[in-house]
Amino acid sequence: MRTLITVLVLAAFVLGAFALTSHHSPRALQSAQAGMRAPVVVELFTSEGCSSCPPADSLLARLADQQPVGNAEIIALEEHVDYWNDLGWMDPFSSREWTTRQNVYAGPLGNGNPYTPQMVIDGKTEVVGSDAGKARQLIQQAAGEEKAPVMLTQSSAAKSGAAEFSVKVGLLPRSTKGDTAEVWLAVTETALHSAVSRGENAGEDLHHAAVVRTMERIGEAKGASEAAFAKDVSVPLKPEWKRENLKAVVLVQEKKSRRILGASEIRVAQ
Repeated sequence: MRTLITVLVLAAFVLGAFALTSHHSPRALQSAQAGMRAPVVVELFTSEGCSSCPPADSLLARLADQQPVGNAEIIALEEHVDYWNDLGWMDPFSSREWTTRQNVYAGPLGNGNPYTPQMVIDGKTEVVGSDAGKARQLIQQAAGEEKAPVMLTQSSAAKSGAAEFSVKVGLLPRSTKGDTAEVWLAVTETALHSAVSRGENAGEDLHHAAVVRTMERIGEAKGASEAAFAKDVSVPLKPEWKRENLKAVVLVQEKKSRRILGASEIRVAQ
């Protein structure tokens, strides 16, 4: 009997401690998860018309698949720019939207001449996309910085034309004065490839990592609250996108500095 009472008291103590920790989230949650991997967003600006890009595409795929940086959960975004399209090959995954996004990075990164392949780490640093050693170093550094807790869930299996997501963002880390924390929702697709017949990569069968299919600004997160942002979002899914290869990604990114404050990624349920 005494043993049973002792067990019950111990269980009550543990549950009480858990409740206390939960009450003080997300800071307490971040402390409890200190040994876990921190999300780091790795964006690669690339093109199928660029002969130096395939090694960078392969590196991004390895980073995403192998997760080789111990303290980082690497979230890959492969963004195909369109300024190579008039040089012999029209990249089927290219968009002016990704060219514009790369150009916006030029100011904060201090690089007035965007190039391919360019890898941008958490919106703060950049490296030639095929430089594996430097990329790992920058990813490791980014993983050591404070992150906003981000929760991304899918409310139901993807319908024929859309997927429904719920996005929640916790207390933001100290933000840049006068800046705005924007919340973006992207959809990526893996296992894409092209048999290139013209241009610098003529004759090559190029394979890609997480190609960005769409990216939409869904609102702003407010840094003074532990519930900085919450919203349900419907994302259109095109018929040609293979559902089994789709992932959804949420980014919390400062508008001016381009610093990514937090992120999350899930597979899109079929």
